[in-house]
Amino acid sequence: MFSHFLKGLTNCFKVPELRQKIFFTLGILAVYRLGCFIPTPGINGVALNEFFQKMSSANGGGNVVGIMDMFSGGALGKMTVLSLGVMPYISSSIIMQLLTAVIPSLEKISKEGQAGYKKINQYTRYGTVILAMIQSFFIALWLESPSTFGGMQIVSDPGWGFRFTTVMTLTAGTIFLMWLGERIQEKGVGNGTSLIITAGILSRAPTAYHYLTLLLDPKSGAGQLQPIAIVFMVFFLIAVIIGVTLISQGQRRIPVQYARRAGAAASTAVGQGTFIPLKVDTAGIIAIIFAQSIILFPATISSFMPHSGLQQFASWIQRGHMTYYIIYATLIIFFCYFYTAIVFNPTDVAENLKKHGGFVPGIRPGKETADYLDYVLTRITMVGSLFICVIAVMPDSIMASFKVPYLVASFFGGTGVLITVGVMLDTMKQIESHLQMHHYEGFMKSGHLRGRNTASAWGSR
Repeated sequence: MFSHFLKGLTNCFKVPELRQKIFFTLGILAVYRLGCFIPTPGINGVALNEFFQKMSSANGGGNVVGIMDMFSGGALGKMTVLSLGVMPYISSSIIMQLLTAVIPSLEKISKEGQAGYKKINQYTRYGTVILAMIQSFFIALWLESPSTFGGMQIVSDPGWGFRFTTVMTLTAGTIFLMWLGERIQEKGVGNGTSLIITAGILSRAPTAYHYLTLLLDPKSGAGQLQPIAIVFMVFFLIAVIIGVTLISQGQRRIPVQYARRAGAAASTAVGQGTFIPLKVDTAGIIAIIFAQSIILFPATISSFMPHSGLQQFASWIQRGHMTYYIIYATLIIFFCYFYTAIVFNPTDVAENLKKHGGFVPGIRPGKETADYLDYVLTRITMVGSLFICVIAVMPDSIMASFKVPYLVASFFGGTGVLITVGVMLDTMKQIESHLQMHHYEGFMKSGHLRGRNTASAWGSR
């Protein structure tokens, strides 16, 4: 199987068009990584780096800023021009998806074909700029507060001039990344926005490896991890990757039969041939991002505005407290069901089946079919949401069990693993489609890869 994968990887460079797309994508990602080292004007980079080094040594990046830094590829810790990453764009895309489902006028626009998509995409861009400006303004206030950094003066000349410069710089950085993602979408391979996030997450691997070597070295003063623990962690990592892959690819296929010959429209209505594929993990990444955004909001605001009076409230839902995990799991389950209800409407699917002469064997067309689809979807979504809950809290379990920093533990679960595995599956699926189109073998000897459809999740086409 591994040899077949290597053969598929070799075939990628035999197709000139695909080879050009791959090199173009890698070039764009290289530009992104270079941008993560361009500093924001007016900031004492040495003092800021010293602060983050102390914070990382204490908890390995397990606080709010450390988690945000992981998704920015380390750019936030250096306070570079790309500190916000593409998270404002992703948040805007998800918000626009939700608004499109609940606001009739936006839903009407979204059904206008390519013209409607362009309008929705433009609204998403406007929302990205607004969110980036708000976030960068709070970051500027946070940087100006010496009490946040133990009395160190991070900003050389605080005031409205610095705030304006920071807002414009960080917002421009987000817009630039959004543009890079669109270039990958047009001329490269894979979903550009998702690949940028994945590249940022994987860029933290060397730092995580450094922490791990310190824990293994008894002379470092931090040596507390036994070699046998590494063996267990490696097996655990493999199990997590396999589990995430299986859940991401998992489907409940509802058989469909037609009383008459099904045309192209009927095939579109049921999704695929003679069955309706219901995904076990429809929401996945979206649910975790929304849950994290809500549960980390008080802690984020209190860290940016230490005198806002939110610190006491934020302390009630800090990582490590049972209240935090209960609220976190509840939010994940809620958003799994909420997002699934938005992207899949059993009533519409049942009506389309009835219109084209299709039916589920043993189930009457119309309302009974809709009720049956809702019954099945409700139960498989519960399985998917519980799995997502386990993955979400897994880094904290790894921290407690093996006494490792959060940055190391985050590679064994959490949003980073879900995003990385999902994006890799989606990218490999696209590459495999190119190979098969040119009559080359793909990555698998039998069967085909199914991506997580990250393009629709981030609002891209």
